[in-house]
Amino acid sequence: MRFVLRISAPVFLFSILIASIGCGGGSMGTPSNSGQAPAIQLKAQPNTVSSGAATMLSWNATNTTSVSISGLGNFPASGSVKVTPTVTTTYTATAAGPGGKTESSTVVSVVTSEQKPTVAFSAQPNSIVAGISATLNWTTSNATSVSIAGVGTFAANGSAKVTPSSTATYTATATGPGGTAATTTTVTVTPAQVPLPTISFEAQPNSINSGATAVLSWTTSNATSVNIAGLGNFPANGSTNVTPTASTTYGATAQGTGGTAKASTTVTVKSNGTPLPNLQASGGWQSWGELPPGYNICPDPCPGVTWSMKQGIKLPSMSGNATQFNIGGSTPYADVLWSNPLIGQGSTQGLPDSSHSLLPTLHNFTYDAYFYPTNIGVTQVLEFDISMYFNGLGLIWGNQCNILGGHEWDIWDNVTQKWVSTGVACNPVNNAWNHVTIQVQRQSDNWLLFQSITLNGVTTNINRSYAPGSAPGNWWGITVNYQMDGNDNHSSNTTYVDDFTFSYW
Repeated sequence: MRFVLRISAPVFLFSILIASIGCGGGSMGTPSNSGQAPAIQLKAQPNTVSSGAATMLSWNATNTTSVSISGLGNFPASGSVKVTPTVTTTYTATAAGPGGKTESSTVVSVVTSEQKPTVAFSAQPNSIVAGISATLNWTTSNATSVSIAGVGTFAANGSAKVTPSSTATYTATATGPGGTAATTTTVTVTPAQVPLPTISFEAQPNSINSGATAVLSWTTSNATSVNIAGLGNFPANGSTNVTPTASTTYGATAQGTGGTAKASTTVTVKSNGTPLPNLQASGGWQSWGELPPGYNICPDPCPGVTWSMKQGIKLPSMSGNATQFNIGGSTPYADVLWSNPLIGQGSTQGLPDSSHSLLPTLHNFTYDAYFYPTNIGVTQVLEFDISMYFNGLGLIWGNQCNILGGHEWDIWDNVTQKWVSTGVACNPVNNAWNHVTIQVQRQSDNWLLFQSITLNGVTTNINRSYAPGSAPGNWWGITVNYQMDGNDNHSSNTTYVDDFTFSYW
């Protein structure tokens, strides 16, 4: 019998494997690099950017399966990622594997450009009443401080209180590394309601004898000063003495922030003299023309000037018995003089003073009349005179309202034979009755004193003295005159006179 040995397949294969190993034969696969260190390279493109711009990080690694980048996370062994640094930044990539760790770094430089500041500026409230405050508010960017013209310098964000007295525009300027920026805001101011002044005004006593003194006194509220026409400016509360020579109405105006207030009071002057009333209706009026340049008197008819006088006028009239005065002609600046002898020679009032005993005793005179101009625009001058002649002296208290020559009162210098301006305004009302009162005096040395002129209730003290002139030795008496002067075209003109009273003592 023959035995056959049977070997199974696994045993066979195992035997071959063992033999193979034992005999030092070749490997069955690729040799392993598991012991080598990883390699990595990290770079940025571009590596310099402006603030807010992006750059690309890219890398390639070997002997590793992944890469970590500081601050960004884990990534594959090769790749790229976009980054946007705001400041210069160093990025580090780490490759890790069986052979250890390897790092690679790159720097991205960030170039910063300073930005211009901005500022928002407002007022709250933006409309106020005077005396109330408003708040200025501001916010900025890219700024380190804010300055407000006229207010001050402040932090970059904040507020400030202001109290402007009138509408104001404020300018805020923000300052930062990138420069400055300015803007404005306006606070509208409405004036506070200020109460109107009040005034109480009185005269004590309110009736005096000629030459006596009265006290004007006043009290006010909401006023800073008081003006009394013809006297001047005074404190808000006070008093002042007056010595009017004729009945006078004083007007006071209180002035304050809220406006003005007015009041008036009248001082009645009782004349000590003898009145001669209604002279406009008296008989005995005489008249002459006066022609330039010499202005010597010229009886009617007088070449180049005409005139007339009509008594008993009912309208216009104060008393129902006014007198109308008319001038005309062709000579520029020609005048007409009307005169009435009251005392002494030719007296129309029954006062001839034949013994020459009355005139030397008289020192005070008042000319009081109402006059009515019908055309101020052609009225050159209206003249109101008192004349006195005795012992070779001539005293003419001439007073003229120089309307077209400056709207002021002039008085007569007897020695130089010239008119002298007083600087006192004369503005009569057209087509209306105007009341004039002129107070004069013959002083103890026979000088002429022009005391005061009152027109329509406003008294102005003149108080100027002039030496007397001369007159023929046989002249004796007192006359009153009314004169109208023609203008440069000698336009026809009409005026009326009423309630004309002359008083003497």
